[in-house]
Amino acid sequence: MDTTPPPHKPIDPAHDLPRTEAALCAPRISPKRLGALGEEYVTRWLQCMGWRILDRNWSCRFGELDIVALDQEKRLVFVEVKTRRSRTYGRPEEAVAAGKRLRLRRAAILWLKANGEGSTPRHGSVRFDVAALFIGPGPSGGGVQARVRLIRGAF
Repeated sequence: MDTTPPPHKPIDPAHDLPRTEAALCAPRISPKRLGALGEEYVTRWLQCMGWRILDRNWSCRFGELDIVALDQEKRLVFVEVKTRRSRTYGRPEEAVAAGKRLRLRRAAILWLKANGEGSTPRHGSVRFDVAALFIGPGPSGGGVQARVRLIRGAF
């Protein structure tokens, strides 16, 4: 009897994007769940744009790196994801203040050390982006939808 598992079916980010968006737009989800779904949504969104995700939710003493990826130009990008349902506390990207930026830079240095030359794919340079994800009414005032604004080279 053959006991080998069936071949692993690769994840199709374009297929998962609408499902993740529906979960994000659901009423009454906790802030923690909103943040986790926001990171998942942005990951799928970046993959649909041709980015290669290298790491997610990497933690160290300086905090957590939400997404580490290679963009289409083979640039290593550290992406901080901020998700908001309202503008009560400002735009999502405004939450990445000076202290947070410093901690992210320090965490990125540790990530690079932990993923030395042999394990990190060749890359041309390093960049820090902020993915500002807003969950709210569509442009025509229709149903709730997710909108991503990628701020390249945010800091």
